[in-house]
Amino acid sequence: MAEDREILREIWEGRLPVCFALATEEVSTPIAPDPFYLMVPRLTYFPLVTDKVRRHFVRCVAPEKHENEMWLEFEKYPLKWHYPIGLLYDLLVMNSELPWQITVHFDKYPDNKLLKCPSKDVVESHLMHSLKEADALKHKNHIMALMQERDHKQLWLGLLHDRFDQFWSANRKLMEHIADEGFRYIPFRLYVPQLTSKPFLQYLVKSIENEKRLTLEDLLQRANLNFESKGPFQVVIHGIDIPLETPVQWISEHLSYPDNFLHLCIRYSSS
Repeated sequence: MAEDREILREIWEGRLPVCFALATEEVSTPIAPDPFYLMVPRLTYFPLVTDKVRRHFVRCVAPEKHENEMWLEFEKYPLKWHYPIGLLYDLLVMNSELPWQITVHFDKYPDNKLLKCPSKDVVESHLMHSLKEADALKHKNHIMALMQERDHKQLWLGLLHDRFDQFWSANRKLMEHIADEGFRYIPFRLYVPQLTSKPFLQYLVKSIENEKRLTLEDLLQRANLNFESKGPFQVVIHGIDIPLETPVQWISEHLSYPDNFLHLCIRYSSS
């Protein structure tokens, strides 16, 4: 179980300032609406925090588009709602400029690039699926299977309403392990768009092997990629550059997103 509660809380409290602006070609009123500024949690998903954004802009689009699903774009890249907000920022914003400038759309939903998300129930379903996948890697799915429905709801409502204590009172069960054994495998996804066409890399990495605690460097070595080929790089999660000697068990316990996965981005200084 993760012991350092202050680290968990600091990660939970991570925020990003975002400036939302309605796509110019979709403005149907004589005067374009003002941008909408919002501080959003890094750990959550856009559909859980953009109700106010929708209400602000929907009155300025054509009436026939009022019921359309809203979608977001950054520099011509449709933002995948099922990726945590912090991951999207770490993956796409190379100059770290703030506030993050995001374009809002109500028209021409890019079905070929984005999953549909008609309601928050879809986000809840996605979260539960990810938690079960992570638990299968860590504990052969024993913990999620033993949890009661109220525990699942506590995880969801804690994230939905941004309540650290509510979420972690249930999530702590998913972070438990036998002393000196660690997790069976580390749930992670590695994002390296510069070196692979795959959305992310995912493979089996133990936390301890031959009585050795595996580190972030060990995890990268098993990707069989020449990370140095593009120059000096960092491994970033929650905007933090993680030292390569850090044990993956510690990272998994303290820096996982609410879906219990580590979403690790490879960042190059030349990017």
